[in-house]
Amino acid sequence: MYEFVSGICTLAVAFLLLWQVVPWLYLNLLGPKLFGPKIRLKEMGQWAFLVVTGATDGIGKAFVKALAKKGINLILVSRSLAKLKDVSKDIQNEFNVQTKIIAVDFTSGPEIYDVIEKQTADLEVGVLVNNVGMSYANPEYFSALPDRLKFFDRMMACNVTSVLRMCGLFLPGMVKRRKGVVINVASIYVYLPGPLISVYAASKAFVAKFSDALATEYAGHGITVQSLEPGFVATKLSKFSRTNMVVCTPETYVTSALATVGFSRHSTGYFPHAVLLFCVNLLNFLSPSLCQFIFLKAAAAAGQIQK
Repeated sequence: MYEFVSGICTLAVAFLLLWQVVPWLYLNLLGPKLFGPKIRLKEMGQWAFLVVTGATDGIGKAFVKALAKKGINLILVSRSLAKLKDVSKDIQNEFNVQTKIIAVDFTSGPEIYDVIEKQTADLEVGVLVNNVGMSYANPEYFSALPDRLKFFDRMMACNVTSVLRMCGLFLPGMVKRRKGVVINVASIYVYLPGPLISVYAASKAFVAKFSDALATEYAGHGITVQSLEPGFVATKLSKFSRTNMVVCTPETYVTSALATVGFSRHSTGYFPHAVLLFCVNLLNFLSPSLCQFIFLKAAAAAGQIQK
């Protein structure tokens, strides 16, 4: 009798592991690697609209080059007009695509969206990448944030309002054509403890939840909405300067992330980041207090180094 019950339990555990692990492996590794992109981004429309923190740096620049390589015309939006002109010229020369640039500051008021709407009114935008974002200058306790009210307003305008307004501008056209792709860049901190960067983590959690809701709303309209939740990428925003097993270059990240579009609504975009998230979730399941303690100490140490 004992052996029978033990066998049943073993089978049940094995079944549960397969039920969880096989889909996880397919969405994060096997599907994108074996079958390639599910969606041909160039067929979504003549133009891709990239809202980037820096078109000449980091994940934003990598998105620009990856989409231009696919032959997609690009609308680039960032704060620095001079840098936008430089990257626009380089992209046109290297990839022979059209580019249009719009210089606005996403931490400013709602008038910037009127500017964007007027300058894109006649363009067929089939791909929207919302990658603009701001984080903390240094990790800090919520109550000790300098100039908190101004910081909150700028953070929400950049990380939250920009996503809402950009989707509001371009989703109607996608619905009318019954095709389109929206990629909203959130953060792995949607799922991880976010001590000392609480406002940033919460703003990215909004992006992930909003993306999930939109994906459900427009699944029957031919529109794919994905929340990308990258882990550690070597950029100025993350303050990582070297790569290792879990820290990748922006180019590596974007190449991997674009291959996941159409496979899952939520993706870390890069398999080692998915493994990292899996390990943290396992630790959090086994000992939530230890997991939170480790992240708090790590954030505090990072803050001291950056200061």
